[in-house]
Amino acid sequence: MSRREKNIVLLGRRDHTEAMRVAAGLTIFGHRVRLVLMDREVEDTPENRAQAELLELSDIEPETTVAGTDLPHLSSGALAELMVGADAVVCV
Repeated sequence: MSRREKNIVLLGRRDHTEAMRVAAGLTIFGHRVRLVLMDREVEDTPENRAQAELLELSDIEPETTVAGTDLPHLSSGALAELMVGADAVVCV
């Protein structure tokens, strides 16, 4: 049985640090992952900086629904399109 690569959208709502960790981990299985951090700006903590390094190594560029941050912004319409086109949507 062969595994098929999936397009996964991971929504980081409650715990941005955990969302970044999970997103990087999903790439181990060959999945293409889009990480969208939501609801608030990502806190500048040592833990988040470490996870951001893992994202970089995993070729994941996080996006956000929060306007005015350093991350690329996704409108609600763009987020909806992203989710509809995904094989799976995971919320952390």
